[in-house]
Amino acid sequence: MIWNICLDTKRLEIMKNFIYISLLAYGMMACGGNSTTSTEDEHDHHHNADEVSLKQSQIDLLGLEVGQIPTRNMSSIVETNGQLLVPPQNEADVTAVIGANVQSIKVIEGESVKKGQTLAYISHPDIIQLQTDYVTNWNELQYLKTEYDRQQKLYDEKINSGKEYDKIRSEYLRKEGTVNGLAAQLRLLGISTEKLQKNEIYDQIPVRSPISGFIKMVNIRVGQYVTPEKSMFEIVNIDHIHADLMVFEKDVHKVKEGQKVSFEVSSIPGKELEAVIYAVGKSFEDEPKAVHIHAEIENKEGLLIPGMYVRGRIATNNQQTLAMPEDAVILEDDKNYIFKVSHHQEGGDEWIFKPVEVIVGERTNGWVEVSLIEELPSKTRFAMNNAYTLISEMKKEEAEHDH
Repeated sequence: MIWNICLDTKRLEIMKNFIYISLLAYGMMACGGNSTTSTEDEHDHHHNADEVSLKQSQIDLLGLEVGQIPTRNMSSIVETNGQLLVPPQNEADVTAVIGANVQSIKVIEGESVKKGQTLAYISHPDIIQLQTDYVTNWNELQYLKTEYDRQQKLYDEKINSGKEYDKIRSEYLRKEGTVNGLAAQLRLLGISTEKLQKNEIYDQIPVRSPISGFIKMVNIRVGQYVTPEKSMFEIVNIDHIHADLMVFEKDVHKVKEGQKVSFEVSSIPGKELEAVIYAVGKSFEDEPKAVHIHAEIENKEGLLIPGMYVRGRIATNNQQTLAMPEDAVILEDDKNYIFKVSHHQEGGDEWIFKPVEVIVGERTNGWVEVSLIEELPSKTRFAMNNAYTLISEMKKEEAEHDH
């Protein structure tokens, strides 16, 4: 009887422990379930699948800029290419005018020179002979002039016959023509006739620059004999260097004087130069079918040399329109998006961005024309860069949320 009572008491204790353990386990499961539900609800409350959340520190690290969509002067673009050129009057081939030998060279390639500056000295017996002929004929002319003046006075006073007067007059005029012809040749050589009249003969003469500019090429050597048609020096003045561009037939109707051209040259990498069209060609090149346009460069800088290849963009049909930096627009699934600021409390640490679909238009100098599909408040702010980073973060958060 006593044994049976003890046995019942032991069974009752075991049953009580089992019930306690079961209740404890159930309570833990219930608490765990409530905690998970609370976390998911909180997550759903702060993040939607089509948004991306960033902290202020992330904004600063990315250098992400925020602002309203600005209005810009956008244009359609005509692509073109060509080279840098100078007007014909800004290039010169320097010759010796007369066959002679090079005595000395005073300049080197790339050197800046002024109009009239001596480039070289030349000499030759023919040059000395030309001066001698001038001096001889000039002195004879002085004698004939004196005799001509005397005969004219006698003729006017009817002291001598007209025959003598006509003879001396003919000789005087013939000699005057000879002297003037020799003087013209000497002027081409840069020789002063006034000094020759004082019997100052030059054994060598200077070759001078006809324009100001830079020495593009030196084509002679000391001691070399140069003929009158030989180009001794090539000089170029780049003060009026301009862009000579080709526009294809299909785009000619879009181009006119006064339009802006943006272009780059290899000598200034990463620098965009600006020019204005001042002349449009009136005839087509055969291959390719294109016309020349000439554009005056506005912001000349760096090394601009005639013949340099340029690639340019002509801005046509200027108009004011909404535009965003290209870095603020992302193409995703054949649609273009920008990111608006969906939520940010002033001074708060959290930024939430939401993609907004737009239609894109012209692209100019790193900006793209945009048109909003849905109407938004005028003061809505948008991410002005890092669209690729934002779309990547949004996809990453979507993946984590789905998981």
